[in-house]
This record gives sequence, structure tokens and C-alpha cells, in this order.
Amino acid sequence: MDKQVRIHLHTVIEDNGLTETNTSKQLGKYYRKDKMDVITFEEKTEEGYTIKSLITIQPEKVNIKRLGVVSMNQQFLKAKITENVYTHPHGNIHMETFTKSIDYQAFEDQNEGFLKIDYTVKLNGQDKRNHMIMLKIMKEDKK
Repeated sequence: MDKQVRIHLHTVIEDNGLTETNTSKQLGKYYRKDKMDVITFEEKTEEGYTIKSLITIQPEKVNIKRLGVVSMNQQFLKAKITENVYTHPHGNIHMETFTKSIDYQAFEDQNEGFLKIDYTVKLNGQDKRNHMIMLKIMKEDKK
């Protein structure tokens, strides 16, 4: 059964001493199926486009799929390198991801859930950049 949840997504990218951060808050859905948790939500860009996100979380593995004006299917496997293509209006970017760590606490009605992924990315073979995703999953207060 899916539950409506509040999602806080915070990303940090470090590149040659510069730090870029991005935070967004969305309403989404959360459900558990066997040993897999699934989170879905939509984001609106400043230009008014909708990007749909689907995050599947399994032991030692996370997959983030985004569809819309940008699309990607990024896999995170602890201590492994994965590859994918990030597609956006200006072209395609090859991404090579090395996952340093995955920390996950499942969402329960009384407790927030969180997902933290620490990883590096090489875009089109360039120097790697440090990335971190922090996702909080909270109960949606229906007031």
C-alpha cells in the first residue's frame, strides 16, 4: 500500500574546491514491496517542465530514474562503478559513478526515513567530482 509522504531532497556537488548545493521539497508516494522500498515524486523546473523521479532502494543497491525534459537511470552499487547516460535538451552526457557509501533508514509511520548516498561522478571522462544525495522521507501531515 502506498503512502503520501513529504520529501526533502538535498544534493551537494564538489568540483575543484567549489561547492554547489540544491534543495527541493516535494510531495510524493512511498511503498514497500518485499525487500524493496519505492519512492516516487515530481519536480517542476523553473521553465515549467515536469520531471518524474522513481527511486528504488534495496539492500546495497539504489536506482534513481528520472523522466521528462531530462532523463537518466542511475544505479548506485556500494563500492562499484556504474555507467549511464544523462539526457537533457542540450545533448547527452556519459556518467561514470563510483558509490562510496549508501546509508538508509526505512520510513515508518512514526519515524522519518532517510537515504544518504556518497559517490563520485566522471562526466564524459572528465575529472571526477564528489557528490552527495540526502533524501528525507517524512509523514505527510493532512491538515
